[in-house]
Amino acid sequence: MTIRFDNRVAIVTGAGNGLGRAHALLLASRGAKVVVNDPGGAVDGKGGGQAAADKVVDEIKAAGGQAVANYDSVADAASAANIVKTAVDSFGTVDIVVDNAGVLRDKTFHNMTTEDFDFVVKVHFLGTAYVTHAAWPILRAKAYGRVVVTSSNSGIYGNFGQANYAGAKLAVVGFMNALRLEGQKYNVLVNALAPVAGTRMTESLMTPEILEKLKPEYVSPMVAYLCSEQCQRSGEIWSAGAGNFARIEYREAEGVRIAGRAPTPEDVAENIDRIADVSASRVFRTSGEEVAAVVGT
Repeated sequence: MTIRFDNRVAIVTGAGNGLGRAHALLLASRGAKVVVNDPGGAVDGKGGGQAAADKVVDEIKAAGGQAVANYDSVADAASAANIVKTAVDSFGTVDIVVDNAGVLRDKTFHNMTTEDFDFVVKVHFLGTAYVTHAAWPILRAKAYGRVVVTSSNSGIYGNFGQANYAGAKLAVVGFMNALRLEGQKYNVLVNALAPVAGTRMTESLMTPEILEKLKPEYVSPMVAYLCSEQCQRSGEIWSAGAGNFARIEYREAEGVRIAGRAPTPEDVAENIDRIADVSASRVFRTSGEEVAAVVGT
């Protein structure tokens, strides 16, 4: 089996550096026509320019691939829609959306301004929604699409000083959970990537030895698979980094049922260890499945 993207059009947001660049280069090397989106700002989202996106486009073209640059921000709905318009104007359609764009404004929650919180959430969560929303009617109409949203172990497991980033990164998982159900009828598959990589957003936190193991291009094979026709999985979270790939799953404890009367806070306190015991646990694929289990039907 050889995974190719001939005649497929891919959008990769935040593709001027790091993970986005690696994703765009790999997809293009396998035949995809790629919209390289990047507004060219700093890690905190300030500033901007065309050089980052242009450089990646030049790399793709030099290798014999097809690509076009786009400099719009995902953080504004109209601007995000223009990213999709660029794909349609340049290549006629869109098949693949890789929502990768991101910024960091790390501070403890106590010291974080609401503006820093809002902006990070807007880029990571709303930016993911805006770009995907603009592409969604096209994917539905053609009954084919692959969407990869970018989560993070900071959101899934937590990280000090990243309440804004962590909150947004877990929000995209909830977004994916709903979209996977809406897209399944139309062969539009949606998955979440939780990458572990050394990029300009994380390089100051890592030693050179660790950075060598965490090259962005070691993550991109998972993205390429999730974007491929061969992938038939949807609504799942995938960890990728340092050549290690794994599925991440939420599980729910078997729990304790207080039956025949209204439960009290004391019931919870007396049974809390059993309530928290996940040695026997269940996996639910929809909220309805969990409701049915709770109700006991």
